[in-house]
Amino acid sequence: MKTVGENTEHNSQLLNAVNTAITYLLQAEVDQFESALWHSMGVLAEAVDADRVRLWRNYRIDGKLYCTQFHEWSGGAEPSQGKDITIEVPYEEDLPGWEEKLSNNECINSIVSQMSPSERQRFEQQGILSLLIVPVFLHNDFWGFVGFNDCHKERLFSANEVAILRSAGLLIANSLLRNEMTQDLTEALEDAFAASSAKGQFLSNMSHEIRTPINAIVGMTMIGKSATTIEKKDYAFEKIEIASSHLLGVINDVLDMSKIEANKFELSEEEFEFEKMIKKVVNVIIFRVNEKEQVFKLSLDPNIPQRLIGDDQRLAQVITNLLSNAVKFTPEKGSVSLQVNYAGEEGNRCRIQFEVRDSGIGISPEQQARLFTSFEQAESDTTRRFGGTGLGLAISKHIVDLMNGTVWLESTLGEGANFCFEIELEHRPDEPHFKEPLMLTEAIRILVVDDDPDTLEFFRVLIGRMNASCDLALTVSQAQELLNQGAIYDLCILDLRMPEMSGIELARIIGKEQPVKPKIILISAYDWNEVEQEAKEAGIDDFILKPLFVSDVLECINKHFNYKSGLAQDSGEPEDTEIFAGYRILLVEDVEINRVIVQTLLEPTQLEIECAVDGSEALRLFEEQPERYDMIFMDMQMPIMDGIEATKRIRALATPRATQIPIVAMTANVFKEDIERCLQAGMNDHIGKPVDYHEMLKKLRENLPQ
Repeated sequence: MKTVGENTEHNSQLLNAVNTAITYLLQAEVDQFESALWHSMGVLAEAVDADRVRLWRNYRIDGKLYCTQFHEWSGGAEPSQGKDITIEVPYEEDLPGWEEKLSNNECINSIVSQMSPSERQRFEQQGILSLLIVPVFLHNDFWGFVGFNDCHKERLFSANEVAILRSAGLLIANSLLRNEMTQDLTEALEDAFAASSAKGQFLSNMSHEIRTPINAIVGMTMIGKSATTIEKKDYAFEKIEIASSHLLGVINDVLDMSKIEANKFELSEEEFEFEKMIKKVVNVIIFRVNEKEQVFKLSLDPNIPQRLIGDDQRLAQVITNLLSNAVKFTPEKGSVSLQVNYAGEEGNRCRIQFEVRDSGIGISPEQQARLFTSFEQAESDTTRRFGGTGLGLAISKHIVDLMNGTVWLESTLGEGANFCFEIELEHRPDEPHFKEPLMLTEAIRILVVDDDPDTLEFFRVLIGRMNASCDLALTVSQAQELLNQGAIYDLCILDLRMPEMSGIELARIIGKEQPVKPKIILISAYDWNEVEQEAKEAGIDDFILKPLFVSDVLECINKHFNYKSGLAQDSGEPEDTEIFAGYRILLVEDVEINRVIVQTLLEPTQLEIECAVDGSEALRLFEEQPERYDMIFMDMQMPIMDGIEATKRIRALATPRATQIPIVAMTANVFKEDIERCLQAGMNDHIGKPVDYHEMLKKLRENLPQ
């Protein structure tokens, strides 16, 4: 038994040990904290002659309290860190009575041989003879505990040791929380700096991306105004149109990314024709493909249902983005392809896989890791070299995710890239790509000549569904051999550019050698206008632009041979000019140039247009003569009275016409919540600015009284 002097000296040594331990922790930097904690626990252990010190933290799962060991110092005993007992230990099952006792801020100071059989078995397996469990409370909450083990002798820790170790445990826990908060703050600051840097780079890129087309628009406007010939003015207008489209694309990317970050990006669900959607996408990028003299190939799986249900505009946005990138990052005379495959179905939902492959610059593994991140591109100078916002892939990935799909990339630096994505779309049951076999009303014989094997395979599959026989020739020599053998054809489909001879030259030979001149169709990825006169002089009857679509081929054949088909005919875009003579609309728009644009665009339709410069004037005009107008185009943001308020007041007027007249928002407010505000105010529909001519015609057809 220790004397009073010995106890006093021991207590003093223990207090000094606590002070030393806490000093270690307070002075440690974040990256040195683990080492400082280990040394601190060792100082305390040596001060009370313990062989092991362990820190445990509490947490709850479904209301049940658990503890997990997360730090250990071992001096005179083997460490136990990593054993099952130290991880996710439930108090109720494994430590009965401990939760209640420790929660009441009572220590467990025991000799293991005197504990319950289950406790004795547990601790004896770890070589523990005596233990002290000190509860730790933070903000009046049972945070966890510190365990001191003696593996060499049986003893009880003294009251002074318990009191001092209580304080030490609390100080250690506070140091742990302080260190965690410092780490969290450091990581948050690093993330903030990284985000700030990325967005700073993004703003720099956006400044470049926006100023470049604006510079082109301003410059070409000046050139167009001073031009003395129609050709120069047309050239200026063409460049202004290209720059304007690019600027609109940049703005749309930024708006889409804003909606994604605000969690307001949603998809619509409408029925659409799959091939028609793909055709629109190809029409967007084919000009740039031809400009760079690239080879573009398209492959559509005929098993894909003809009609699907989903957001075709967003799907087209993804495909367009991937194809545009492929064309952009592929050198002249390179190759770009789009392959679409049917990947099976479950119930009325089918999976479709898209693959965009190019022979471009490729992407390294390091660049691939951040490629789908917002505000970033594969390389820091990519924007300067190739243009673009760096948002397209991030937006595309978000759209694919919303379609229950996945997107992935296969690429090697310098060897091109292969972007793939798979999505899920609904389709009507029992609606295949072809509703029934295509049957010509008369049996004909067809010759197809093309040096591309994929094109020949396309025609082999298509004509195989028809009441026709087909010969395929990969070379002009093969075609001539068939002709020399006396084969007689009703229809010849010829590629324009082939190694041995052009399709036009071959058409001349066919016209001379066949007893009755067959119908001859020229196919090519190049502009028909360049060869039209020469082709017609050679006896060519028609032309189909590559890449080939089933509907285009069938429409062309049907001009010369009748067939019966279950394939839905493409209604196409509305006519460029529709007549709405006798109708009068009220255009409510405060910006003069916007009024001029709408009036000029709709002038050929013979529609009578009256204007109001704000909502209050529109309300007055309608209230004075409610039967005068057949429809109202209403802007949202205007001085004096905005479009929302004007619509509400018109709908509230005491006249039957006030509730009947169609009101369509024509506004630059294009977010979903803006559209919902328009509809809630009583409007019938919405058109986004800049206005699309065909979209205006569509709204007029839908809303004007028949």
